[in-house]
Amino acid sequence: MTAPEVLVAGPASWNEIVHLDALPDAVLHTVFANRSYRTVGGTSAGKALNLAALGRRVLLRTVLGDDDAGRAVRDALAVPGLELADAPSSDGATERHLNLMGAGSERLSVYLHAPSDAPTTDPGWDRTLAALEEARAVVVDLAPHAEPLLGEAARRGVAVWADVHDWDGRSAFHRPWVDGATYLFLSSERLSGYRELMAERVAAGARLVVCTHGADGATALDATGRWHEVDAVPVERVVDTNGAGDGFVAGFLDAHLDGADVREALAAAARHAARVVTSEALAPA
Repeated sequence: MTAPEVLVAGPASWNEIVHLDALPDAVLHTVFANRSYRTVGGTSAGKALNLAALGRRVLLRTVLGDDDAGRAVRDALAVPGLELADAPSSDGATERHLNLMGAGSERLSVYLHAPSDAPTTDPGWDRTLAALEEARAVVVDLAPHAEPLLGEAARRGVAVWADVHDWDGRSAFHRPWVDGATYLFLSSERLSGYRELMAERVAAGARLVVCTHGADGATALDATGRWHEVDAVPVERVVDTNGAGDGFVAGFLDAHLDGADVREALAAAARHAARVVTSEALAPA
């Protein structure tokens, strides 16, 4: 079996996406959807699919149930370059979300079925530990079932890429990923002083911190203390912003593995994220 270039661990889900003119107010009323569809989701599925689309060999460690949603997710992940090491969910059900999308890319995510714990005794776990040693990059995403890999990586001295999304700088749930990340990605959406937080993480030992700002681009701080900025790449029409952040991380990581410096990798990330938002798919074809 060919060794993966990238190990990604974390959520994969089956999602219903509903596009509205605006997110509904908390009052009794009726709204009409502009469009809706079902598709694979989950931050780790998004990263894995985008990395595979960019030509990388990827192993995805996730949790799936023995249900229709799980079978749909497996079918969606059956793409060239992507190997699946899924653990059986403890309750037999697959994680599912309902994502309500406003016209301005606002999103309200409703967990229809929350992710379950995963065993560390299944064959997929053994394959995952082997990939931890073999892969050129290891991405550990926010999910309780992925957290054990943070400890396994630390014990082996393996660098970890972590994406903590819209962390507010205080949530204790995110802290193991924040502290365990060698390469940390986050959003400024809920952070007022994101530069201070970025500097704190670099001072604590992170090699790189990247903070995304949606349509306003992204900021990076490297281990030398140098700041970098990139503008978002404009697109003619935004179709769906689900997965844009995962596409950004995948584009950056792909360029990094090709030897790009921070400035070049940021530009590659912005270009790839722009491709993602022009399609309903998590990864552009």
